[in-house]
Amino acid sequence: MSLEAITTISEAEENARRMKAEAAAAAKAAEAAALAEGKTALEAAAQKAASELAELRAKSDEKAREDARQLASDTENKKAAMRARADARLGKAAALIVERVVNG
Repeated sequence: MSLEAITTISEAEENARRMKAEAAAAAKAAEAAALAEGKTALEAAAQKAASELAELRAKSDEKAREDARQLASDTENKKAAMRARADARLGKAAALIVERVVNG
């Protein structure tokens, strides 16, 4: 083999080693960038989930308070209706008791 061929082969081998090293470095850089991007995406998703959870909790709490107010109002209305019926019947009950005591 001639010296020229040996030199060409050596240069080709050196170029191949350099290209391999550059490709490995580029792959490591791409992996690091992908990991950083993934971490950022996970953090953003976690923040969004926390925000949505806080909003849902607030809405849920408000709905629970409104439901409790409505239930209390309904209960007061039923109580007033029962008291009115009882008051209306009180006179009849008192008259019946007096009649039975008197007629004995």
